[in-house]
Amino acid sequence: MWRLITNALTSNNSTSAPNSLLTPAPSAGSHEERDTLTAEKHGATGKDSLLVVSPYTSPPHLLDLAGLNPSQVYLAKALSTLAPVTHAYATISYTKAFNWAAVFTGLATAVEDDAFKWTEQFFYIVVFRSQIPPTTDRRHLEELDMRAHAEAMKSGGLFKYWFGIADADGRNLATCIWRRREDAHPGSSGEGHKAAMRATINMYSEWHIERFKLVIGDNVEQWVLSPWAD
Repeated sequence: MWRLITNALTSNNSTSAPNSLLTPAPSAGSHEERDTLTAEKHGATGKDSLLVVSPYTSPPHLLDLAGLNPSQVYLAKALSTLAPVTHAYATISYTKAFNWAAVFTGLATAVEDDAFKWTEQFFYIVVFRSQIPPTTDRRHLEELDMRAHAEAMKSGGLFKYWFGIADADGRNLATCIWRRREDAHPGSSGEGHKAAMRATINMYSEWHIERFKLVIGDNVEQWVLSPWAD
């Protein structure tokens, strides 16, 4: 999955993304199961600076928060709660597939609790939809994915990588949320990525890419998820 996500930067196989979505963020503290974020106002240091941001938990796959500014630390930690809200995530609109409202409730609560001033900023998202045949060697697929992901983490700007489980028809979805588009480039140039791309033709029946721009407004009072425009 990972090698095709990073390849979205140069691929012509991307499809049209869903229409723009403007969603007011719930008021801080309104979500009963909000995440208890503990981001420091001025970043993080030491052991606490390493954050699990993907299904892979060994050191090469962790995000070093010490290299981020405070706003980015808050968002990375808030995204640790990202999860699908339906088993149909592989086929429905990306904007409806995840618990976005809960994520931004947690973010709004965290910045309010710390009296941190969040100013409007945007982030880059890539979505990879795929279908694999029953004959796919999933263990090999995971090995390639892990290697490419470790290479991509060197950019320091990958805040979240999530992928699901293929459904009965072999369809799945994977997504990554980046600090900025430029951070995605290193992940597409490593040897792990290249090896995975060479194997792709034998692994997928079909695949396509969607790209989004995530804008989070001042004080996390609203968020906009819309198709990315070059």
